[in-house]
Amino acid sequence: MGMYLFPEIHICEGFYMSVLWAVFYGIIQGFTEFLPISSSGHLAILQGVFGSSASGTDYFTFDVLLHMATLFSVCIIYRKDIAALIPAFFGVIAKLIKGSFKFQAFSSDEKLAVLVFIATLPLVPAVFIEDKLELLYESTMFAGAMLIINGIMLFLTDRISKGHKLLSDTKPRHAVTVGLFQALALCPGLSRSGTTITAGRICGLERSEAVRFSFILSIPTIIGANLFKIPQLVSVPVPSGDIRAYAVGMLAAALTGIAAIKLLSYVSRKSSFTAFSAYCIAVGSLTLIFCH
Repeated sequence: MGMYLFPEIHICEGFYMSVLWAVFYGIIQGFTEFLPISSSGHLAILQGVFGSSASGTDYFTFDVLLHMATLFSVCIIYRKDIAALIPAFFGVIAKLIKGSFKFQAFSSDEKLAVLVFIATLPLVPAVFIEDKLELLYESTMFAGAMLIINGIMLFLTDRISKGHKLLSDTKPRHAVTVGLFQALALCPGLSRSGTTITAGRICGLERSEAVRFSFILSIPTIIGANLFKIPQLVSVPVPSGDIRAYAVGMLAAALTGIAAIKLLSYVSRKSSFTAFSAYCIAVGSLTLIFCH
């Protein structure tokens, strides 16, 4: 999408990106993209701490490439689901052309393709309010406050009565709910994975299934968030001195993204979100105290 779902990365004026900075930002992006602690919130706070403008250096391209690296992460982990969803999506289109749309008659893969499509739709209106959304990223205080709310949300998610639904049992109306919650994550500090997992739990999904749906849903979200940036991407070439740093940063983002997905999948089966909740509340509180 055309809006900045995640803030651009800027370094001090005249400062070429070092490998160390690239790895640092790559790790931050990789972990926070999939853990329910908000990548947008962390990057917005980092911008506020290290500087939010750079008149001579624009790291827009690096920002986009980091998101492509995390997209690679989720595609690697869920490659089997993706391989099944692609033909299922076209199968649904073929049935629609024939005038047949009986959701219950669809295969499990076709149902999932429809659910992902429906849950992505609430993000579309954000294209028309891009400017207003970007203003939110300029407020470190706002990001801190949203992180606290994110932490409270995760705390409450653990206390939602246990659901036992599988994705194959999910209805289109549940996908709408998940999509609306995902749209809330356009606010820096609210985690996309956290909001969608919470919505899945509210809809009765078993926790590991809610996590799986959240990760699969991240694929069209990340693609959409960066698709409309391609024209600008072409006009902002990678500085020759930064090529190595960009590559290392992308590798760091991809590897930490894979680690984050595996960690959250494990936590969803064996533990709770309490640690993530406490972390968000702590970081948000410190931000409000020291960054006002």
